[in-house]
Amino acid sequence: MPVNIFRDYFSDALDGLAYLVFPETCPACMKPLNRGEKCLCTTCRFRLPRTQFYKDDRNPVFKQFWGKVNIEAACAYYHFGKGEKVQNLIHYLKYKGRQDIGEFTGELFGYEIMNTHPYSTVDLIVPVPLHPAKLKIRGYNQSDCFAEGIANAMGVPYNKNVLLRTRATDTQTRKHRYERYENVNRVFSVPSPELIRGKHVLLVDDVITTGSTFIACAEELLSVPGTKVSIGALACA
Repeated sequence: MPVNIFRDYFSDALDGLAYLVFPETCPACMKPLNRGEKCLCTTCRFRLPRTQFYKDDRNPVFKQFWGKVNIEAACAYYHFGKGEKVQNLIHYLKYKGRQDIGEFTGELFGYEIMNTHPYSTVDLIVPVPLHPAKLKIRGYNQSDCFAEGIANAMGVPYNKNVLLRTRATDTQTRKHRYERYENVNRVFSVPSPELIRGKHVLLVDDVITTGSTFIACAEELLSVPGTKVSIGALACA
């Protein structure tokens, strides 16, 4: 048997053994992935609760911003439910080092919205930034991963350096709507306005609840002349 054929055969055998001993699991339902499945199992890929909000310009996510900030559109890919599979998915993305989840779901979301107005006119994907101190602790920004996946699908660039978080903030989890807004008010900046001047920016993050963080970011982006902003989230609570 030629050496290269033997090497390939041996490598495939090791891969198969590793799959049997340490099978990858779906981060949404925790069941083992079948051979050929990537990131999500086939069942979760097609049955997780997608919102389809990109089709509706009066959807609940977009309505959160009416009268607060002048954006073009807003939607989320999944519905978020406490204790449900989408929460598992986001937990693994944020806290278990599963950056691949962000990129994979970002691609799914990007393919879904890319041919729908006004998302079809997006020039640049911009993730909501983490404060440098939190980024150092976590090692990555989950929103960067989501943004990269969307950019890959839509064929447009993404830039994680457009927005800067200038002050560390408390967690938003237990705060009321007004407290959330005050917590993130005036904590973002756009250090290089020329990067977005005259462009349609898609601002993205993992979860949208009250929209306070998105509003604070969008206000800074819109302070640059000629800039338009749309919003996209992996999930809405």
